[in-house]
Amino acid sequence: MKRKLSLNPLISPVPNILVTVGDMEKSNIITIGWTGIICSVPPRVYISVQPSRYSYGILNETKEFTINLVPKNLIKAARYCGSHSGRDYDKFKETGLTKVKADKVACPLIEECPVNLECKVFETMDLGTHRMYMADVVAVHADEKYIGDDTLKLEDMELTCCIPNGKQGYVVKLD
Repeated sequence: MKRKLSLNPLISPVPNILVTVGDMEKSNIITIGWTGIICSVPPRVYISVQPSRYSYGILNETKEFTINLVPKNLIKAARYCGSHSGRDYDKFKETGLTKVKADKVACPLIEECPVNLECKVFETMDLGTHRMYMADVVAVHADEKYIGDDTLKLEDMELTCCIPNGKQGYVVKLD
């Protein structure tokens, strides 16, 4: 038997990602759970951010960001970046994550993440509690140890996901 619940976008789990904004000198990392693919060709993605977040103002000004996939060994850093404000903390310094210069955007990539996507916003949309930033993927980087003959070896990355009730850190099992 099923029971009717209150309205909720219960698509779960969702990717657990670290998003960087800013530039190599002044940047921030925000943990995002509301993200996904919009289109394959051209490659387009989105992230949704609440106006109260420090990164919101930076995103509105620069119109670019990077998406960095979170493996199991970085879940503590992801939790930190999701629970501390960039207004008060340098999250790169506090987590020990390493900034790497991107090719096409000013935002840094996170060296320790196995995959990084450079993104340029082409449209925004205010949707209730969040603003959605729709972006073209303009460059993709992957750690060489995860590159197979024709594909990425995602199953070896031990990527994490987020359950929409606020729990982070579940490892995606790709068998």
